[in-house]
Amino acid sequence: MRALAVALSASLLTATAGLAVADTPKAASKAGARDEAAFIEALLGKMTLEEKLGQLNQPPGPDNRTGPQAEAGGLDQVRRSEVGSFLGLHGAARTCQYQKVAVEESRLGIPLLFAGDVIHGFRTIFPQSIGEAATFNPAAVEKSARIAAIEATAHGFHWTFAPMVDIARDPRWGRMSEGSGEDVYLGNVLARARVRGFQGDLKRDDEMLATAKHFVAYGAAEAGRDYNVADMSERTLREVYLPPFQAAVDAGVQTVMASFNEVGGVPMHANGPLINGVLRKEWGFDGLVVSDYTGVWELEKHGIAADDTAAGILALDAGVDIDMVSDIYRKSLPAAVRAGKLSQKTVDEAVRRVLRLKYKLGLFDDPYRFCNVEREQARTLTPEFRQAAREVARESLVLLKNEGNALPLAKGKLRKLAVIGPLADSHPDMLGNWAGDGRPEDTVTPLQGLRTALGSATQVSYAKGASIDGKDTSGFADAVAAARNADAVVMFIGESAAMSGEASSRTDIGLPGVQQQLVEAVKAAGKPVVAVVFSGRALTIEPLSKTVPAIVAAWFPGVEAGNAIADVLLGDYNPAGRLPVTFPRSVGQIPLYYDHKNTGRPIRINPDGKEEKYTSRYLDSPNTPLYPFGWGLSYTTFRYDAPKPKLAKIGAGDTQQVAVTVTNTGTRAGDEVVQLYVRDDVSSVTRPLRQLRGFQRVHLKPGESKTLDFTLKPDDLAFLGLDMRKRVEPGTFIVFAGGSSDASQQAQFEVVAQGR
Repeated sequence: MRALAVALSASLLTATAGLAVADTPKAASKAGARDEAAFIEALLGKMTLEEKLGQLNQPPGPDNRTGPQAEAGGLDQVRRSEVGSFLGLHGAARTCQYQKVAVEESRLGIPLLFAGDVIHGFRTIFPQSIGEAATFNPAAVEKSARIAAIEATAHGFHWTFAPMVDIARDPRWGRMSEGSGEDVYLGNVLARARVRGFQGDLKRDDEMLATAKHFVAYGAAEAGRDYNVADMSERTLREVYLPPFQAAVDAGVQTVMASFNEVGGVPMHANGPLINGVLRKEWGFDGLVVSDYTGVWELEKHGIAADDTAAGILALDAGVDIDMVSDIYRKSLPAAVRAGKLSQKTVDEAVRRVLRLKYKLGLFDDPYRFCNVEREQARTLTPEFRQAAREVARESLVLLKNEGNALPLAKGKLRKLAVIGPLADSHPDMLGNWAGDGRPEDTVTPLQGLRTALGSATQVSYAKGASIDGKDTSGFADAVAAARNADAVVMFIGESAAMSGEASSRTDIGLPGVQQQLVEAVKAAGKPVVAVVFSGRALTIEPLSKTVPAIVAAWFPGVEAGNAIADVLLGDYNPAGRLPVTFPRSVGQIPLYYDHKNTGRPIRINPDGKEEKYTSRYLDSPNTPLYPFGWGLSYTTFRYDAPKPKLAKIGAGDTQQVAVTVTNTGTRAGDEVVQLYVRDDVSSVTRPLRQLRGFQRVHLKPGESKTLDFTLKPDDLAFLGLDMRKRVEPGTFIVFAGGSSDASQQAQFEVVAQGR
């Protein structure tokens, strides 16, 4: 086999001089030169039991920053064939060094996989995933994942532990920030988009393995407390939490990560019925399943395994192929196999799945195709990538409130602007959590963005006012003074990046610390106040909503945060972000999501305007949210006509076309996210009051109208019947069209059993 021309840095050229891939078991097959299955079987036949279990071992790299402390894997382990993949080890030079040892110094020369958490960017950090979901723009989300893959692969990564596709309906759970929110339809669409963005067809050197995580129901943790139990009916599991994973599988995702929680009394790292049964057998998933960080070992803490050996057997038998960090498969399972407690066949099948992915990535042909220092430098934080990050960040911003047209700020007339708040000039917090290799010094803060955009024509003063979560109010005086001396005030408040993400659950999801008091003190200065709120979750900001005339939900916007925010605040970009999660009025309403079901006693209003007592309601709060799912304002206004189904009647297996006409009735051009919801009026199993079944982002000039066509397929009208089989039942359906889940324009059509 021909020698490889390996592109290495100057520092590695000497160490790798003359490097070639020989036609021996140490090298592998030239891509396409032989049958994949035959090659893998031949290689598997040469492996010892210890080498096989080494392929299923994923230790952390020496500079891994994920999870609790764990023993890092090293080059001696690689030489002994005890490692199949690394967590967090990256960098073109570093990965090439480790890969060279694997290929040239281990017995069989099987290349390594380098994996890590590339969630919403690698070095060019895009908005946190929940912010990306707020764009309601699958193309933008796919582009974000594409750029993340280009950068990450240039730094040596083969594999990302993303996308997170967990449905999250409890904002106390910090990991809401990593996903697409509460809605199954939106979650499905964005799961597919992210898988396409990361993976492509795995033919190029800038495409990487994607991972759908966390399988399954991790987002349903009781009390919103991370790692907690998730207990639910099979119907809820199949209708709400499983579909985004199936969407990812249908999009070709190559790996799936098991979740920390249990379902129905069985921890997911030992849940064979869901992993081997639903995922593999029912859906036909042929990729590999990786544990979460120490997830195999944690079976002992769950109380279903007495020791490491029992935990390893349970996990591998359940279909968890790779043991991340626990080091149980490598240490404890050889003896279990030899004692007949674990099948050699089970081990071999897991190893096949690992080897297949290495083959698909072309690593057996060229183990160094992902470690090129020149490419690393050329494909990192480019101007084009930054521009893309700015565009996605602008689309992610949600205008929640805008009384009296407080926004946009009058850019040409604004002489003095006060910028106030603990997040106005915080570089690290712009990145959000799980920010890959993102660096605070790369970020543009809101203060910087506004000063750049306004230039010398506007005097911009700054006062921090208070810390994010402290109780000190000594900075209030400076903030109030700055406000009194300004024409307008913009306050940057909310959570820190560390307050959302893994192990970041909160019981109080209002503004932390004394920030609400700071807002009230500044508002008392008598100047117009706009609030920009940062968070990785929905917040309970009803007090803020009562205090200020305008609010923008910014999430954590990434490296171009300040520029994107300035674009929106100053009217250079008309906001069109939409909420992918419901904002409750108070924690006591949680869980609160738009596609809830009715009860036998829904709220009824008496003739005197009061709610009837014996109905499903609160004594001290409305049932309604502060801001509903899909909500978002614009600097222009839109009018909807009633949706128009093409046919009055369709058969149960037919599709329905629905036309929706929307008109820009304001004075500015802008985007509108047109949303289509469906309700099944009467069915044999209770159904949600409405469900999102389509959305389109459309740009309209002032006075312009457009008619958008939506296609409802049988699956869009179907549900799981009493026998848990999918069906479309005859009866009437209502379609709603509008700019949020509160859409009121509606029309009805009928599904008939036979024909039309």
